[in-house]
Amino acid sequence: MGQYPSKVYLNGEIVDHQNARVSVFDRGFLFGDGIYEVMVQLDGSFFYEKAHLQRLSDCLQKISIAFDVNTLPARIQDLLRASGLQEKDCLLYIQVTRGTAPRKHAFPTNVPPTVMMYALPHVLPDINTNDTSAITMPDFRWSRCDIKMTSLLGNVMANDTAIKQGAFEAVLVRDGKITEASHCNVFFVRDSIVHTHPADEHILNGITRQIVIKLCADLGLEVREEAVRQTDIAHMDEAFLTGTTTQIASVRQIDTHVFYSDGNAGKVTRRLQEAFFELKKGMKKVLQD
Repeated sequence: MGQYPSKVYLNGEIVDHQNARVSVFDRGFLFGDGIYEVMVQLDGSFFYEKAHLQRLSDCLQKISIAFDVNTLPARIQDLLRASGLQEKDCLLYIQVTRGTAPRKHAFPTNVPPTVMMYALPHVLPDINTNDTSAITMPDFRWSRCDIKMTSLLGNVMANDTAIKQGAFEAVLVRDGKITEASHCNVFFVRDSIVHTHPADEHILNGITRQIVIKLCADLGLEVREEAVRQTDIAHMDEAFLTGTTTQIASVRQIDTHVFYSDGNAGKVTRRLQEAFFELKKGMKKVLQD
């Protein structure tokens, strides 16, 4: 079972988590009408903070919620101080909804957004050494998966199905092609060429996904942003998942296809995991210097 935070930031106030309450007429509660973001603090600094806050701002603009994310960094530091996490490794969750108004489908006017944040202690491993498994499922979500919305029922249903089948993830299939997973982006490798779905409306363009594509360029690895067909999974040499807390996780098996069985992730996956670790170490050194 998950952990509750000690403190919650809610609309300008920091309160104990049990005292954090929103109206039953908040549109985030009624419609899932909001945007969220997650980032991790490593050695006193948030990893790719600007990229995460920019994505939050972009998604808010996509659904016409007026909120200035530039006001958040100072409030985040207040929250971390109150939570005793200012210099500690932690996970930060941010959520902005359209606010509270009588229930109608049309967007209300002149309603302030509801802004909520909390932080939890969270220490990432240097390298994610888990051998993960996944199942495939139809991607029955809507067609704007590029928006990091709070309404995640499709993702939640898919992930619950995977967990109940003993897998870590559900890899989603739309029109015969792999899009992404329920809470990760997914990559494949064949003949040392990295394949992943393009960043269009059918996937969330994950920050870690973007970092991995840049690392591929740095390592001289070719990347093809083209969707892999479900029928081609068996012809791939490697697969891996990416995400803020997942980092880069090797996939041992998808459905009945086994990529490896000896506990050794593929060569390209390992190179990227090591490069990602070096990137984190480099950012840590910059902070220390």
